[in-house]
Amino acid sequence: MPEVNEQIGGYRLRALLQTGQLSQVFEVTEPSSGRHFAMKVLLPEAAANAEARANLFHEAEVGIALRHDHVIKIHKVDKNPEAPFFVMEFFPSGSLRSRLLQKDMAFIREHAVKIFKGAATGLAYMHEMGWVHCDVKPDNFLVNATGDLKIIDFAISKRIKTGFFAKLFHRKLIQGTRSYMAPEAIRGELLDGRADQYSYGATLYELLTGRPPFRGASQNELLNKHLFAKPDPPQAYNPDISDELNAIILRMLAKKKEDRFRNFHEILMAMRGVRIFKSQPIVREPNH
Repeated sequence: MPEVNEQIGGYRLRALLQTGQLSQVFEVTEPSSGRHFAMKVLLPEAAANAEARANLFHEAEVGIALRHDHVIKIHKVDKNPEAPFFVMEFFPSGSLRSRLLQKDMAFIREHAVKIFKGAATGLAYMHEMGWVHCDVKPDNFLVNATGDLKIIDFAISKRIKTGFFAKLFHRKLIQGTRSYMAPEAIRGELLDGRADQYSYGATLYELLTGRPPFRGASQNELLNKHLFAKPDPPQAYNPDISDELNAIILRMLAKKKEDRFRNFHEILMAMRGVRIFKSQPIVREPNH
């Protein structure tokens, strides 16, 4: 098990930030430059697991291919047999999940416009670059004290594939987090950016109401609700949500992807000048 002050691949481990089933994330320093980074390293028992290694390297390779202010930057990947890892920028902040767990709705309310726009802009860029994130949820948005946002975790991100041969050779694979999965992801279909849009809509719903759009007594019940149940309007749980934003979120949560927005650029246009809350003054953005 890696420990603080140990060195891995020329980086000194400073603090443990997160522990998962197969990996740990540390704050690290590069002794040669003194710069701070974050390192995701496989646990020793997972280092020899071919699937765990492949997932780690996939996550790193997707991140290396992406360069955007709202996407976490991956700097380096090391395929060391004993302790494979990748190094990413250090963004010292918690996730939106931690804000929800702390019931810090005042923070979310204060920075909602910046957070929602940052997430949508980063996802629009990912889709333009040909990737679907496939696990959009509050846990995978890091946000600092001023509302700056970074998208993380590309472990199950997929290339956007279209056309006859893509469908012909598509292998049905169901991955994601059940509270946020689009109906087409649950059915194991080919995914495009509209699957992330559904998950983004479910994320906004939870950030604004404190609860996801659907809950179930079992995993199957929850998935069936995503497939067949009509979500309650977010206004049912937070009457202060504006009518315009209420309608935008419900459109993103449409069962058929064709009934959602075409892409995140369309979402960003729809959200321009829209109040998040009825109690907020209307602010018109200048035309450029």
